[in-house]
Amino acid sequence: MSRAETPVYEKSVFINCPFDPQYRDLMLAIIFTVRAHRLTPRSARGTEGAAEPRFSRILQTLSESKYSIHDLSRFTGEGSDNLARFNMPLELGMAAAFQFERRGSARPHQWLALVPEGFGYQRFISDLAGFDPARHDQSVLSVIREVCVWLRDRENVEETVPTPLLIHERFALFQEQVATLRAEALDKETWLDLVKAADRTVPKA
Repeated sequence: MSRAETPVYEKSVFINCPFDPQYRDLMLAIIFTVRAHRLTPRSARGTEGAAEPRFSRILQTLSESKYSIHDLSRFTGEGSDNLARFNMPLELGMAAAFQFERRGSARPHQWLALVPEGFGYQRFISDLAGFDPARHDQSVLSVIREVCVWLRDRENVEETVPTPLLIHERFALFQEQVATLRAEALDKETWLDLVKAADRTVPKA
């Protein structure tokens, strides 16, 4: 996939998650798992540098994706001001709107919400109570497992894809590739860099 190409809608998965260092390995786990299923990870980060507001770029990228994955594990306050993050719930709301609006159309939208283990999410986003979101324990293994379970039921995923165990075993190699390209890019690697690194390391079924 070159910078000039727009990924195919049916194979696009919009990823909505924190980008901070503490969450980084889980973000990479989502990217790697999506690519292992021969789908294309998408993000507003993939359009950085465009002369367009970030909000517009998020809407555009999400609208071009048949699927989306939203991690809502950062729901508590942070920093001296004890502020929680609302970007992730906001983008999930956009995805839910696309799903509702496009029901029965040729370009439907499907989304997955990832939440921490337990039922704490029902306190900070109670409207999700009827959707049974996927729960993880903040580990790479649990994120890979939950994303795999969801992706395997999507209609545009091929039948022969790597097992969750194999994806997890190869993840360390992907991390090494990312560490190298990150050093070469002076800690400023692009989204496309990450996708290409995943391409080089994803296991074969």
